[in-house]
Amino acid sequence: MTEKKKKKIRRRRRKKGTGPRMYFTKDTQAAILEYFATDEGNTAEREKIYRERIMPAYLKLVENLINIYKFTGIDPYDELKSDCVSFLFETMKKFDHTRGTNAFSYFNVVAKNWLIIKSKQRASKLKSTVSVDDTGSLANLEREKIAEYHMIQGQDAAIMKKEAYNNILNIIHEIKKRLKNENELLCINSVITIFQHIDELDLLNKSAILLYIKELSGLSQKQLTTSLHSIKKHYRELKKDDKFELF
Repeated sequence: MTEKKKKKIRRRRRKKGTGPRMYFTKDTQAAILEYFATDEGNTAEREKIYRERIMPAYLKLVENLINIYKFTGIDPYDELKSDCVSFLFETMKKFDHTRGTNAFSYFNVVAKNWLIIKSKQRASKLKSTVSVDDTGSLANLEREKIAEYHMIQGQDAAIMKKEAYNNILNIIHEIKKRLKNENELLCINSVITIFQHIDELDLLNKSAILLYIKELSGLSQKQLTTSLHSIKKHYRELKKDDKFELF
């Protein structure tokens, strides 16, 4: 290998301590706790903590969510970003670190939910066609049939969803028992965190899931790929085990 190629490789290596989540660090979480530990009367100190150590992380978090999930066309970009950050500020007091919740995970879900709601509100305003849910012009009998259909369908869907949830949860925890490598454990714990908020993340796709795992675990792309490869091997083995019912 030439000296020139070695230099290129060295430049590509990630420095220790850097990572995809450097904008939302342990200091960000500490700053949130420090903000509320500061006397309410000391507004100058509180404002300084928020402006210098919390708000930059919120801005980057919201920016990433908007770009990743294409929350465009809802409101002007800067206005949408600013409104979401303001909502995170208002929600800060609800964050309870004593429950062992990771600040990044918590505010990531809060911001994502807010953007989803805004997106749905926008879509609702633009919707002009009549659906089966619009029963205003239907006869009473038709309304009853639709209501009965939705009720039965909803009950069946809820049961199937619960069964699928339990099956997946059993598999994830069984895989975790088999893991020894630190990176693999970081990876599977991130998967568990995402799975626990799956109902709140209704715009998930494969790329988004991988990005979330990378963000939560702090692993490099290479470390993530290696860890997922090992986890998939365990998953394939479990598929052969009759004890675990897979869908």
